[in-house]
Amino acid sequence: MAVDAKPTDRPADEDADDAPTGPTKFEQLRERYPWLDHVVRAGARYTDRHGDHYAAAITYFSVLALVPLLMIAFAAAGFVLRAQPELLDQLRAGITTAVPGGLGDTLNDIIQKSIDQAGAVGALGLVGALYSGIGWMSNLREALSEQWAQPPETPNAIKKLLFDLLALLGLGLALVVSFAVTAVGTGLGRFLLDLVGLGDQGWALFLLGVVGVLLGLAANWLVFVWVIARLPRAPVATRSALKAALLGAVGFEILKQVMTIYLRGITSSPAGAAFGSIIGLLIFVFFTSRFILFVTAWAATSKENEQEEPVDVPAPAVIRSEVVVRSGPTPAAAAGLVGVGVLTGLLGLRALSGKRR
Repeated sequence: MAVDAKPTDRPADEDADDAPTGPTKFEQLRERYPWLDHVVRAGARYTDRHGDHYAAAITYFSVLALVPLLMIAFAAAGFVLRAQPELLDQLRAGITTAVPGGLGDTLNDIIQKSIDQAGAVGALGLVGALYSGIGWMSNLREALSEQWAQPPETPNAIKKLLFDLLALLGLGLALVVSFAVTAVGTGLGRFLLDLVGLGDQGWALFLLGVVGVLLGLAANWLVFVWVIARLPRAPVATRSALKAALLGAVGFEILKQVMTIYLRGITSSPAGAAFGSIIGLLIFVFFTSRFILFVTAWAATSKENEQEEPVDVPAPAVIRSEVVVRSGPTPAAAAGLVGVGVLTGLLGLRALSGKRR
């Protein structure tokens, strides 16, 4: 006896599409390696919080601050040359020898005017550096606060200016301390090696170089701790900043080595010798800004800082009665009308047939 197979309601391909799929290979790797998951979450935070835009703003104000800083440097050089006439005479003699004729005299006149106006140039450069530095610090603090997902604030303009100025001075002090730790540590190590008679030993110099690198990492770590934990507008978790600053210190050393190799390569050509240093400075500042913001995003996405996103409360349900108005009869009324019509027709046919009889 043959039995007919019952046809299915949906094709097999549709059932296959509805079958649940497992996690992808990348998702499995994220579950297996927590550091990879942390990197992905930090990258998503950096992108969602407009990290590249803030890095570009920080780069702009960094380059803008170079001009007043150069003015201050020229003013300082002018004061030094004014205090040491012998050094000034040597500089003039060198310029006259290297550039003879009227051009040498013009350069010497420019140097003399710069020395005479060193105070005015230094004061103007100081004002410009203060203005551009506060703008740089304001953009940096806004960028760091954005990476920590802190709500934007509109504080009093004077209060904000004062806090940005204090933050700029604090960052400058942290940089001075970090450079002092590196310089004093390296110089003290060389002095101690010479004192014990090991200044010409290769292994001792190698160990001194390793110590110098470690001191540089420690100095960078101090600066990154200050930047990540103290520069945002609102207080943040110091524990996360301490761990992220270690990543920042190591990454910054690697970035400096890469940029050194890059600058060495682009300055080998004539065009690179003319513009390579400026382009290299722009690239270095931009990538450093991006790296600082990414390290901050890394700290903000640590497990101890994860917060559940607030879920919007749904609006209260509104129950409305639905009234359906039909323009025609209902199915029961239509059936009744048809029945009455059929019955009336049958009675009419019977009456007609009776008359004919």
